[in-house]
Amino acid sequence: MLYDYLRNIEFGQPYFFGLFLLIPFLIYWYIRLTHKRSASIMVSSTAAPGLGSWKATLRHLPIIFRLLCISLLIFALARPQTRNIQQHAEGEGIDVVLCIDVSGSMTAQDFIPNRLEAAKSVAIDFVNRRPTDRIGVVIFSGESFTQCPLTTDHAVVISAIRNIRNGLLEDGTAIGAGLSTSVDRIRNSKSKSKIIILLTDGENNGGLIDPQTAKEIAKTFQIKVYTIGVGTDGEAPQPIYTPNGVVMRTQKVSIDEKLLTQIATETGGRYFRAKDNNSLAEIYTTIDGLEKSKVDIVKNIEIKDKFLVFVAAALFFLLLEIIFRYLILRKFP
Repeated sequence: MLYDYLRNIEFGQPYFFGLFLLIPFLIYWYIRLTHKRSASIMVSSTAAPGLGSWKATLRHLPIIFRLLCISLLIFALARPQTRNIQQHAEGEGIDVVLCIDVSGSMTAQDFIPNRLEAAKSVAIDFVNRRPTDRIGVVIFSGESFTQCPLTTDHAVVISAIRNIRNGLLEDGTAIGAGLSTSVDRIRNSKSKSKIIILLTDGENNGGLIDPQTAKEIAKTFQIKVYTIGVGTDGEAPQPIYTPNGVVMRTQKVSIDEKLLTQIATETGGRYFRAKDNNSLAEIYTTIDGLEKSKVDIVKNIEIKDKFLVFVAAALFFLLLEIIFRYLILRKFP
């Protein structure tokens, strides 16, 4: 219990510990004074064993109590204290919409365990690195859907990302629909910085809104779009559901990099290509570095002085010295 108490103690004026250098001099002074006052008495070796007085045994207690009193006063002068530090973030965050492709091709296993699960994992890490941002999630395949509106409740965002799975929407790759829904989620935001991170592994082949139209809408509302194409070069193994069960087939990787580059460039963002888990994680790290929130960490420090405990202990040992020196060990003429 005492250890736990002292472990949390800090000292505001530690230079007073230099006074401990006086302790050896006080001990030396006491030893010399004691020798001067002592008389040389020859005692026969045949003297009774009870000759020594109990007062003689306790004669050094007063100086011990005094040294303890002085030591505790030095601790008190060093200003023992505890500090309770509370910090919180203040500043302006960024509004971010994560637009994630959930089409059947996202189950391809050129990523571990597959493209969709890898995309979900790095998205969750990204959310955890943005404590002050409002973040929303939009998913798309042949159609689009708002999985989570913009919110600062990141636990809700992470839960929404974890619940993403293939087959929630009609299959296909409607890049224009996904982008336009993301724009609609963020266009009325009051934030000075609005970004969309659009991740897909294919070419636009469906939806009611053309990607070029969605891009122009994003430009109108000054929304920056970062695009990510996921998929290895060449071909990738993909599970295909058949009446006889799931079979693995090799599918050609086909990403419309020209379209994704155009969307990113014209809206002020950048296009990235992810060919494995590590490169995908690095892309999100890069975007995190490019879009920094203006956040100040404010610290509130509450200091409580604890010197009274040491002063009380010092007075206790001073009282003991007085009792022993002038009452218990008092010398009568």
